Amino acid sequence: MSESSWHAFEDGNTLGQPGSEEGTIARDEEHDLGARITLERDARVAPFAITCGIYGWMVHTRFFDAEVEAEAEYGQMRSAIAALLEAAEQAAGVDGGRKVLMDGVSGLVERFP
Repeated sequence: MSESSWHAFEDGNTLGQPGSEEGTIARDEEHDLGARITLERDARVAPFAITCGIYGWMVHTRFFDAEVEAEAEYGQMRSAIAALLEAAEQAAGVDGGRKVLMDGVSGLVERFP
């Protein structure tokens, strides 16, 4: 699944619109297994913000001063979220993937503070 599992959120209609951090949405993608990641420019408290969420589990926002760092972190977070969702899907027969998601969400927040 991985990279091909990400697609433009709402067919790209959110690009250029205000985001949750009061910036302008520059990138906005959704994963087929239930996650979203958004990059905003000119956010309320910083030049760049990344907000990610795993539906029903977590929402996490990070702030950046430099575009190059925000773009790099966006890619790393996107890959980590995809890997977590895919691991949870593989473990779904055990407990619905809940243990993998619970541990994984904690790991994501620690890895991407």
